[in-house]
Parts: sequence; structure tokens; C-alpha cells
Amino acid sequence: MRRNLFALYLIKLSKWFSLVMPIIVLFYEEQGLGLHEVFVLKSVYSVAAVTLEIPSGYLADVWGRKRCLFWGSVLFFLGYLLYSFTGAFSAFLCAELLLGAGQTLVNGADSALLYDTAAHYKAEHQYLRYEGRLTMIGNFAEAIAGIFGGLLAAYSLRFPFYGQAIVAFIGIPAALAIREYNHSRAVRNPAGEMLRIIRYSLGENKALRYNILFSGIIGAATLTMAWFVQPILMQLQTPTSYYGVIWTVLNLTVGIAALYSDRVEQALGMRRSNGLILVVIVGGYAALALLPLTYACLAILFLFYIVRGFATPILKGYINQMTFSEMRATVLSIRNFIIRLLFAAIAPFIGWLNDYYSLQVALLISALIIGIPGFLFLVLQHRLNTLK
Repeated sequence: MRRNLFALYLIKLSKWFSLVMPIIVLFYEEQGLGLHEVFVLKSVYSVAAVTLEIPSGYLADVWGRKRCLFWGSVLFFLGYLLYSFTGAFSAFLCAELLLGAGQTLVNGADSALLYDTAAHYKAEHQYLRYEGRLTMIGNFAEAIAGIFGGLLAAYSLRFPFYGQAIVAFIGIPAALAIREYNHSRAVRNPAGEMLRIIRYSLGENKALRYNILFSGIIGAATLTMAWFVQPILMQLQTPTSYYGVIWTVLNLTVGIAALYSDRVEQALGMRRSNGLILVVIVGGYAALALLPLTYACLAILFLFYIVRGFATPILKGYINQMTFSEMRATVLSIRNFIIRLLFAAIAPFIGWLNDYYSLQVALLISALIIGIPGFLFLVLQHRLNTLK
């Protein structure tokens, strides 16, 4: 079990030790891109992820988690290699396609492998704890990387990308070291079976459907906020040297919160956990939009990131509990598909609102886009549980 856990930790590290994230908007700005074009790039990434998300999850179920993790790591490495030696918008688009495809192959396969490993050793009850640790390691890695990324950027905004390519390579040997417990299987009609799993997840099993959709909305909300952090710091006229420090503290906050996700869920239960997550996420957007933008608003960001930390393991845990091993990666990929689809749909619009109106307008509209469907799915969950 330790072998797989260590390999998953290294893969998580290779994806989340993000030297470029704290300065990437500054890098794009140096290359002559506006926030609208930045969101277009990230939307392209999400389109690639959306297109491949469910097929890649199904591939992990039938072809093997290990193979998907390996090839995902290879594509991730190639994407950052391309970023390291190019400067054109078209080259950035190609890099985002590689990164999106690589991330998609890893998404779902990692959590499914983790759950399968825990089940093999009769430790399913400890899955949420392991998932929390995995999330913690990812965010701790991103936090520490923020410091190094800021230091490298002080010399050149290109240097963090060189380092990122080296870090991304770590995932390749780690994936090769994995021992798989859910063996690959031959399927005569893969398209038909994928459709069957989608119908089951989003149609037949109502409890699973509402959990997937709610988790997808929250995931899209936290992903979008990650791209708002740097524009907020830019509007506050924060010195460049502080970007890495603030990014580090925010991600340490996520990591620490993730470590205690199992305790939060045990104390609150599903209904109150979901309610708390929605209120803080939507409230964070609204508060940043409506309150005067000062350094005091960083406290709102920290609260947002605390909830982000325990939300991901908790919501993934609910989905894992409601599905079966032979379709687990596919179901988790449906969740990731919804996250990326929502982000791809709203990101260019949100970026346009920021460029042509204001950051506050973009934040406020984001709160509405997240809050209305999120509240609807919570009500549907409650009604379903009441009828049982």
C-alpha cells in the first residue's frame, strides 16, 4: 500500500509543485496578452479536458489506471517543455492542449487507484483520510513552489517554466512504479458502456447525480477563483516579490484544511457540510465584489481557501461511496468533465466582464452563476433524502 501511496504523492507533486502559477498572469502580460486572452487560453485547456475527460476515465477503468497516469505525466511534461521555449499565442494554445490532455488522463485515475488500493487492503474507511493527505500534499507543494517561483521570476519570468518542465518529469517514473489492483479488461462496445455509465450516474442514480453536479459547480467555482487571485493582487498594487508569499500562504491554508476534511465531515454530516461549502464559496465571491478592495479582503480569500481545502476530499468521498469499482474512474471523470465544461463556458465571459467593466462586476456575476444552481442541487438533495 505504501508503494502506491508514495507514487501517487510524487505524481501529485509533479502536477501541483507549480512554479509558474504565482506569476503566470504577469508572464502572459509580458508576452502582450490581456486577461481576456488569458481566460481564452485556460478555456482551451478546459475544452481539451472536457473533450477527453469521460473517455479518459473510462480508459482508466478498462485499460488501466497505471497506463493513464503514465501517459498523462508524459503529456504534462511535454506541455511545459513547449511553454519553456516558445512565446507565441498559438504555441501557448498547443501547450494548453497538451496540458489539458495530460491532466485529464490523471484526473479520476488517481483517486480511483487510491480507493482501489485502500479497498484491496480492507481500508476503505480510511479513504477520506488518504484523499485529504493527497490534497494536502498537492497544496503544500504548490505553496512551497510559490516561493521558488517568485524567486526565479525575479531573474526572468521564463525561468519558472524551465523548472516546471523538470518537476513535471518526476511523474513519469512514479507512474511506472505503481502496482495496480483493478486489472484492465476487454470491452466489445466501449461507446455503449460509457453511455450506460453516464445514464446511471446522471440519470438512474439520483443521489449520485445531485452529488456529481453539486461537486462540479463547487469545483468550477474554486478553479475560477484561483485565476482571480492575481488580478486582485494587481488591483491592490501588490509588489511582485509578495506574489509568491501570498500564493504560498493560501495554498498552505488549503493543505492544512484538507488534512482535517474527514473530521469536518464526521462533525457536520453531508447536508451541513454541503451547505457550509456553498455559503462560503458564494459568499466569498460576493464579499470580494461588494466590499472595498483593500488588503483586509485577503482574509476573505483565506476563508475561501480553507473551505476549498476540505471541500474537494469530502465531495469526492461522497461520489466514491455511491459508485462501484468497475466504473469509479469514469464517474469521477464525469465530475471533472462538468467542472471543466462549466469553466470553459464561463471563463471567457468572466474575463470579458473584467476587461470591459470591472473586476467587481466579474466577481459578482460569478457569485450568481455559482449560487443559483448550487442552491438548486442542495434543495434537490434534501428532497430526495426526505423521501427516503
